[in-house]
This record gives sequence, C-alpha cells and structure tokens, in this order.
Amino acid sequence: MSHTISEITRLTAAERVGSGADIAVEWLLTDSRSLAFAETSLFFALRTRTGDGHRYIGQLYRQGVRHFVVESVPDDADIDLCECNFLVVSSPLLALQQVAGAHRAAFDIPVVGITGSNGKTTVKEWLAQLFAATHTVVRSPRSYNTQIGVPLSVWQLAETSDLGIFEAAITHPGEMAFLERVVRPTYGVMTCLGEAHQQHFESYEQKCREKLSLFASSKALVYPADDATICACLDEMGYRGERVGWTTQDNPDALLRVHVEGDSHSTVLHYDYAHGQRRGSVCVPFVTKAGHHNAISVLAMALLLGLDEANLTQGMHL
Repeated sequence: MSHTISEITRLTAAERVGSGADIAVEWLLTDSRSLAFAETSLFFALRTRTGDGHRYIGQLYRQGVRHFVVESVPDDADIDLCECNFLVVSSPLLALQQVAGAHRAAFDIPVVGITGSNGKTTVKEWLAQLFAATHTVVRSPRSYNTQIGVPLSVWQLAETSDLGIFEAAITHPGEMAFLERVVRPTYGVMTCLGEAHQQHFESYEQKCREKLSLFASSKALVYPADDATICACLDEMGYRGERVGWTTQDNPDALLRVHVEGDSHSTVLHYDYAHGQRRGSVCVPFVTKAGHHNAISVLAMALLLGLDEANLTQGMHL
C-alpha cells in the first residue's frame, strides 16, 4: 500500500512547491545514507540536536530524489523545481508521524504496542518469533522506538501483514501522545517501570502515566499487577480495556498467576490464566528476575491472543 504526493500534501496540510510528478511514495527517508530507491522515496528534512536534514537535499537531488518534506525550500540553483515536489510544513517530524499514522489507519489488523523502562526489544522480538508460524508479522527493526523510529517501523505494514508488533520509548513528557497516534495499538504490553529518564519527569507517577498513555484506546493491556504504581495509574486514568495483569505473588486481582521454578540453567513457568481457563507450564532459558518478567509478559500476550499450545510451548523455549 502506498500514498501519493497529493494525498500526503493534504494530510500534512503542506504547501506544495514545484511541479514534480504525483508519484506513489513507497519509501520514507530520514537519513541520506539509507537511500536505496530514489524515484519512489520521500525525504523528510529533520532538524535534530546533531544535524539538519536540509543540508543533504542537494546531495539527494543529485542521487535522483525528487520529493522532499521541508521547513523551507532550499536556495540551490542546481535544483530544478519543475522536477521536484517540496512539501513545506512547520515540522517535518510531525509530518512524518502524520504520514505513518495515516498508513497505520488503513490496516484493520491487530497491533501490539510495547513500552516500559526495560525489556521492550526482548519482548518484541520474542513475540514476533512466537507468532511467526501463524501470522505474517511486521515488527520494529532493532530498537526503532523513538519519535523517528516508530513511524518508520509502522510504515513497513503491507497488504500481506496480519499482525504488527511495535515498541515505543519516551524521554520527556508529552512525547507518547505523538507515538500513540502513530501506533494505535489494539493490545499493549507494559514491561516494567524503572528509573530510566526519571530526571525529565516531575514524579515517578507522571512518567508511568505518560508511558501508559500509549494504550489509551487499546482493547487490552498486559502489565505487572504486583506494581502498585502501574495499578494506581491505570485506575486514575480510567483505563477501559481488559486488564491482563500478571503476578508471581498470588495477587488475587491478576488474570495470569505464575509460579516460577528454576535452577541456574533454565526456568519453568507454571501458569493459571483467566481463573483456570488455561493452565500449563513452559520452560524458558532465563534465570534472572528481569528475564522471568520479560518471559511472563510474552506468555501473557500469547495467551491473550489465543496462541495454540504447541506453538506456545515451542516458542517460549526459544
């Protein structure tokens, strides 16, 4: 699925300068070093703390790129406006997120959003492997979980996709609202709440609420029910989806109860899900507390999505 220059101009409320072709955009480009298919690429000239994408427009033009999202049209005599489309916006980053959000909205498939202080990439990769046998999965590459990485990840959704798994990270208040509009997760995983980036938030609770805002419209959320701050914030925010809390402490409010049994080589998770609807045991190759918690998050989402026993047992063992 692709989007034309005209469509992107409309949804970003851009001023279109130039008279280039109204192509169907197939590639969103934010780094000139990643250029592969110039004719169907749309370059977003992002300004960051370390660089300014506008400086690379001339280079990309010489490499065949003709479509750009910019704050201002470059004053370069070598660039022929008859060949180009410059979409002028106040924020190319916001435009990138708007384009990716519109792309996401075109897919009526389950999407899992993952956030937390630690374990996001591990949980994402594990879930992708678990469901690879039964679904065509699109996931965030590596740790593409930033304001730039998330829209580039979501853009990978294609007509053959039937499950998306994307991670999202924030460092400052207000950032998650933009990512929520891009990912629009059907289901969520809150891995844990830790001290990372705490200096940018007024309180531990504020950071928790910011992270949980990714799941504002989700149908269900997997989270550690033994974390009192997460539970209190969910209550305060009035979360309306299904709460798939998990516990290793026999918490009566948890939907997934897990007994951890292991040695120095591996761990067995004995589980009871949805008050006896599914019970069983899975072996996982992790012996640390953090490893156990990541495994339980994966187990909870797999049970929520109804993964069959054979694939669950095999996939949890990695």
